[in-house]
Amino acid sequence: MTRKVPAPPNVKLVSSRSVYRGPAFSVVSDRVREPGGIVVQRDVVRHSGSVVIMAVEEDGKEQRVLLVRQYRYAAGRDLWELPAGRIDEDEAALPAAKRELLEETGYTAQNWQKALHFYSSPGFVDETMTVFLARGLKRGTAQPEEDEFIRKRLFPLSTLLTMVRKQSIVDAKTIAGALWLNTFSGNKAKRKVR
Repeated sequence: MTRKVPAPPNVKLVSSRSVYRGPAFSVVSDRVREPGGIVVQRDVVRHSGSVVIMAVEEDGKEQRVLLVRQYRYAAGRDLWELPAGRIDEDEAALPAAKRELLEETGYTAQNWQKALHFYSSPGFVDETMTVFLARGLKRGTAQPEEDEFIRKRLFPLSTLLTMVRKQSIVDAKTIAGALWLNTFSGNKAKRKVR
């Protein structure tokens, strides 16, 4: 899972050692000569990347967005968030998104569009997230992994934006997705966000 990111020509890797290797990510400790000429230690979490799915239904009035609620140990609580998951080794982003949507929610979608691609926390993690807009939803049976206990619900976009504003949605990928959807999808929330 050691993904090489090309460095600019004025950056030189002096040494690198693997600190941890697990099923979801690895950690390396690198000594690097950075553009200013200073040699520094950089500990980096290496990750294969993730996909995020904005599954959207139209109900005639406004878009409704599918969220999942699950316990997140690192956050110490249940969170409402967009369905998401890790891209497996040798897997492309779109097939991973289709797989994750089905596994976590049971839904499939007819139409897929890449919406966003960003680093989750580039100060020390090389994980990228690719957000897909999925439309033409069809319900089915979820296929969660053994340790996943997931609830799902469709929220009107205006409600989702209110949840973001009131900080009941605190997950960055979900905040980014909701704001993108409201700004760029061509169908903004019709009610005023409170």
